[in-house]
Amino acid sequence: MRSVTYSMSVSLDGYIVGPDGGFDWTAPDEEVFRLATDEVREAGVHLLGRRLYETMLYWETAGQNPSLGFSTLEFAAIWKPLPKVVFSTTLSAVQGNARLASGGLAAEIERMRAEPGDGNIAIGGATLAAEAAASGLIDEYRARVYPVLVGGGIPFFPQHERQVDLELVESRTFTSGVLYLRHRVAR
Repeated sequence: MRSVTYSMSVSLDGYIVGPDGGFDWTAPDEEVFRLATDEVREAGVHLLGRRLYETMLYWETAGQNPSLGFSTLEFAAIWKPLPKVVFSTTLSAVQGNARLASGGLAAEIERMRAEPGDGNIAIGGATLAAEAAASGLIDEYRARVYPVLVGGGIPFFPQHERQVDLELVESRTFTSGVLYLRHRVAR
């Protein structure tokens, strides 16, 4: 069965964006960017909410810019063909190798888990991840913790008022001070 992984950059005080909606503090250095590229390489499909989908649209054409560095072009080459499922009540169409979700999140995930296929089911965006977590559908939490306190905003971890026991699978500290934490849900 395919695993559902939730991976995002997060401030030390637990937010993926600050109170002003900004996330400029998450600009990765080469080492952290390599990790993000490797995570996308492991994915068989990526589930996104509307806001993250619109943010990631940049990568649909980034590979056409020859002035970008190798790492950026490599990420674009991996991201663009990756199948994506967008959950939105306001979009009527999506671009690239994406489709609008036809059902609810839980139904989509269960259908994907039952289908043969390689790679994780990656989920991005705090709102979508909170819905998946509330239904007990996330298998791994992957956090790139940045050494910054932003004081509020959108939290990385869903607020669903139940304990979820986790097992540390991997941790790594990068030269930039970013700490990578990968936890599996204990079942």
